[in-house]
Amino acid sequence: MDQKHRQKMTDRKWEHWQLIALCLMVCDFLSIHISYFLALWVRFDCVYSAIPGRYMQAYLHTITIYAAGAIVLFWFFKMYRSIWRYASYSELIRTFLASGCTSLIHIILISVLFGRMPLSYYLWGSSLQFIFLVVPRFSYRLLLFMRAGMKHTDETAGRVMIIGAGQAGQMLLRDLKTAKELNDKAVCFIDDNPNKWGRLVEGVPVVGGREEILLNVEKYHITKIFFAIPSASAHDKKEILGICNETGCELKQLPGIYQLVLGQVSVSAMKDVKVEDLLGREPIKADMHEVFDFINGKVVLVTGGGGSIGSELCRQVAAHRPKQLIIFDIYENNAYSIQLELKHKYPKLDLVVLIGSVRDSRRMFQVFDEYRPQIVYHAAAHKHVPLMEDSPCEAIKNNAIGTYKTAYAAMVHGCERFVLISTDKAVNPTNIMGASKRLCEMIVQSFDAKIKAGKADEIPQLFTHVGYENADKDGSGRIFENIKTEFVAVRFGNVLGSNGSVIPIFKKQIEEGGPVTVTHPDIIRYFMTIPEAVSLVMLAGTYAKGGEIFVLDMGSPVKIDTLARNLIRLSGYKPDVDIKIVYSGLRPGEKLFEEKLMAEEGLKKTDNELIHIGCPIPFDTDEFLQQLDSLMSAAYSNKKDIRERVASMVSTYHPAQPAVTMVKDNKYVALTEEDSK
Repeated sequence: MDQKHRQKMTDRKWEHWQLIALCLMVCDFLSIHISYFLALWVRFDCVYSAIPGRYMQAYLHTITIYAAGAIVLFWFFKMYRSIWRYASYSELIRTFLASGCTSLIHIILISVLFGRMPLSYYLWGSSLQFIFLVVPRFSYRLLLFMRAGMKHTDETAGRVMIIGAGQAGQMLLRDLKTAKELNDKAVCFIDDNPNKWGRLVEGVPVVGGREEILLNVEKYHITKIFFAIPSASAHDKKEILGICNETGCELKQLPGIYQLVLGQVSVSAMKDVKVEDLLGREPIKADMHEVFDFINGKVVLVTGGGGSIGSELCRQVAAHRPKQLIIFDIYENNAYSIQLELKHKYPKLDLVVLIGSVRDSRRMFQVFDEYRPQIVYHAAAHKHVPLMEDSPCEAIKNNAIGTYKTAYAAMVHGCERFVLISTDKAVNPTNIMGASKRLCEMIVQSFDAKIKAGKADEIPQLFTHVGYENADKDGSGRIFENIKTEFVAVRFGNVLGSNGSVIPIFKKQIEEGGPVTVTHPDIIRYFMTIPEAVSLVMLAGTYAKGGEIFVLDMGSPVKIDTLARNLIRLSGYKPDVDIKIVYSGLRPGEKLFEEKLMAEEGLKKTDNELIHIGCPIPFDTDEFLQQLDSLMSAAYSNKKDIRERVASMVSTYHPAQPAVTMVKDNKYVALTEEDSK
């Protein structure tokens, strides 16, 4: 064992920092000797022979012992463990304290053993000792700064404007100066605090506020802009980034305030500015504890679980210990993808992935009968407006009838909550997709009204195949007793980054060199992020008392044309110069603007100020439920008058008329008589 231990010690290699520490110890040892010798030499006019023998004897007898003891004390002050390339104010203070303590010990030691030395010996000796300790340590950082200055004279170096001359901006500036792998130079700061204007931050001028950005980008030939105000509000961030976006410079920003708190402010921590950063709305910060307490230990079913919203719902549910998570989707590739992701991340999760269609009532009954889900998030739907305009019967089959069959199966199998994912396109719809989602809302409102009235048995069961899925098999009606399922709908706008949203389409068009196609220069939409949408859906499951339509306050709407131009600039191009924007004309059923809520519904507040509840519009529930049977038959028969049938049931649905304008030379003009032929 001893031999092995000795061999291990022999084979051990010195670490790089240990070699540096050893060199510093030797340097400090010699520096202390030199410091106090020079103190004596200077005291006696720089003539060695003039130094009295007793003073020289006192120096020679104490200096080596003192120097060795000082090295030990320096070790306890951790002066040999610092990374001196990052030496800062704290290292300087530590060196000063260590030097001061050892100098005091030296005064006491030599005075007690050999008597009083000249006062200048103490002053000069301690001062020189401190200087000789500091110089070798901070000279390395000085060399790095000098090399950084030489690096920044390179013509290829990026010229950086830093937005924010606060703590984060200063830390970013230091990182730019010291990082070897970077070839960027900070040349100016922008800050809205007038007290900083005209002053310098480590030699870099603060040239003005946000209104000076465009002027100084041109003046200093800026190529990159770093946004370093992690505490900025969404409104200020949108305004400043909007100005920066006009410059065509590369934009980067810090992820958040936590980077500053943790001291993680560096160029490597910067992220690209994304188009959602320009929306100008604070993200929803919902208290999800109640939601997760509600989900914990429950069996949860997510229909359409492979889609953009559905998959994020699955991720959030899986993270908070459900008893079982069931993913149901008709598209096996998406279902398989989320299955692999969740199995890898949550190996202990009881996960079931099923393939099937919500339009198949027998399959839905089988799923509910076998797994008995307590919470259902119904995200399965056809959502693409132009495609549904070309195939209107499919929108009714999948969205309306699919929702009906899923809701009915949930009701008769003891489900506690049924949450429908709806859309702002259900408000005063002009397209069949929006109208079909309004039908979905009316379905869950009808189910909720009948259940609260104790008349669940009056809800007709819709069949395309009469079979064993008949809920009341024995005809006793006992299955409809004590039904307590609560049905709610959640309505929100366009989701950034979802399948079929404009952002991925625009990005692909930009990658291909354009053109970017926008339907109309004045078209506007409300936007939200996928996590926000999912938090709202999950909150609906806990806030629900039955029959509500939850609505998110999504802030101000955004012009799609502006969105496209911002995305082109963020990609490093100039709109209409590098990448053309082409106006293609409104598509069938498309509106210039979407409404969040029908005017008649009104709004109620919830505990979250950004989440509201719409009061349901009254309609004849019995008549509506009876009409659904004939609507289903018409849809499955692919009747051409399906829009007229839907309009008779959804009073707010007004199918879009042919456009009275057209695109000519990339501009909107009125149709002439010749054009209309």
